[in-house]
This record gives sequence, C-alpha cells and structure tokens, in this order.
Amino acid sequence: MALMDTEPMSRLLKLAKKFNCFYLSGLHASDCRAFVVDGQQVGLVRPNVMKELLSFPQVFQVQPEYVQLNPAFRDYAERSAKMEEVLKEWRDGGKFVTLRGWREECYEVRAHFNTQPLLKMDRSATCLFGIRNYGVDITGYVMDREKGLSIWLQKRSPTKQTWPGYWDNMVGGGLSVGYGIHETGIKEAGEEASIPTKHLGKLKSAGCVSFFFESERGLFPNTEFVYDLELPPDFVPCNGDGEVETFELLPVKECLERVLSPEFKTTSVPVVLDFLIRHGYITAENEPNFIKIVELLHVPLQTIYSQPQRKYKIEANGEANNSL
Repeated sequence: MALMDTEPMSRLLKLAKKFNCFYLSGLHASDCRAFVVDGQQVGLVRPNVMKELLSFPQVFQVQPEYVQLNPAFRDYAERSAKMEEVLKEWRDGGKFVTLRGWREECYEVRAHFNTQPLLKMDRSATCLFGIRNYGVDITGYVMDREKGLSIWLQKRSPTKQTWPGYWDNMVGGGLSVGYGIHETGIKEAGEEASIPTKHLGKLKSAGCVSFFFESERGLFPNTEFVYDLELPPDFVPCNGDGEVETFELLPVKECLERVLSPEFKTTSVPVVLDFLIRHGYITAENEPNFIKIVELLHVPLQTIYSQPQRKYKIEANGEANNSL
C-alpha cells in the first residue's frame, strides 16, 4: 500500500510546486529525450518537438533515447548557424507559439555554466530544447518608517511578448550573449527602472534560485542570480525601455498577497520568496512547509543533465536513422 502525504499544503507550497511543475513530474522521463551536443546533454526535447526534428535529418539525429545535433558540426559558429536555419523556418511557418516572441537576442548553450558555450540560440527558442537559462533579478526595497520593509514591484507592459500585464519583480533580465552577471544587473536596472549609478553602489549579490517550470511554450530550467538593493524612500522607479507599465511599492504582507495572486508572473515568484526567507519574513515558525519550499527554490539544475553512466555515440555521418 502506498503511503499518503497527509501534511497540509500551504498556499506557498502550492505555488512552489507550480513553478517546479516539470521537476516534480519526474521530468516526464518516459516522454522526453536528452538533447545532446558534442556528446554532452544540454537539454530535453518533448515529443511535439521531436516530431518536427524528423524533417531535418541533416541537422538532428533522433535516436531511441536521445536527440543529437549532428556531430559533423564541429564548432560554435557552425552549430549556431545550422540551429538558426531550422528555428527561422519554424518561426516563419508558425510551428511553435514561443517563436512568436523571437527577439534577435541569444542565449549561450553550455554543458555547464562555467564551461565553453557549444552554440547560441534565440532566447525564445531555448524552451523547445529544455536549455538551462540564466537571469539576473534585483529586489528593490525601502525601509519605511511607518510601514516597515516595503518592496518595489513592476507591472509588465501589455505589449510584452511573454507574461504581458503580469506583476513582476522590480528589475529582471536574461543573461544574453556577451554580458556578465553583474553587468546584466546594472544594464537592466538602468533600462527597466532608471536607477541612477549613485544608488547602485548598494547593490548586493545574494546567491541564486533555481527551478524547473513547464508551460505550453516549452521547458524552463531557470537559474536566477538574485541581488538586493536598498533604495532611498524618496526614489521612484521610472521605466526607460517601454517594457514596464507601472511600479508599485508594497509592504511585505501586501507584497506576499500580490505574489500569491494569479496576476503575478509564476517564474518570478521564487525571487520574492527567497528574498522574504533571507530577510526573516518567511520562517519555519510561520510557514508549515518551510523546508520543502526552501528545497524547491534550489533545484539541482547543474547536475540534473549529468548522467555519467550514459555514453552518447558520436557519429559524424551527416544523417542518422531518424525514428520515433
């Protein structure tokens, strides 16, 4: 007889399970296949994507246990170019909804964060291959004399390609090709919130959160490098790139209720929860599922694709026996 988990599930744990829905599904192990580049797993491919890959046997080798980018492509530039050709054909043919958000902004594809990139890919397409993405998020806060700690949130523009009109963290952005972590934070702080350099001296690195989300668009194994930024009470953020509709400063209790609402961007929730845990507002004393929530803020994405017992056969034969 299977044992039932009788522990009550709090609203916060339900939310943590939501932004980790793919991880908690067991990665759909029987449905998805490893995506392999240069003999190394860098992602996962769902069945709907595998079906389309069969039309490109010169680019992708679909094997019973994995999908491989043709090993005949020997370097970063060639792999990137071949991948882009396929993605643009899909985009122009309206194959996947995520490609409607094509940005001409690329993410690096690596076996591990600190290893050399194997290729680059438009950021809108990475979720089709379960590529690990990295971003930077800044939580701006104020120590209000009357309301206590208060947190700045932004409402995303209704014209944003993803999550339009949802509430979000004050500042956030993906780690694009050519930009470092701290550099991205400074850039996004200026573009999204017009935070002057004199205030950015208080920007503090506070670690990272990681989670594995799935939606109709694809798979999202995301790691967010988090920063805290205390701002003066008289500072008001002002958007500079047209991607934010408005900003709002909320005391902790109101901020948490906003985060728990369906109007908040699901994949930004971990950053706020991590901030409130680190600052002592969510604790083991006031949250019954505290330990589970903390665990679900740090999913082991850096090792989740590492399977040393599995050896991927590299055959640069140009074309494979592709079959599902």
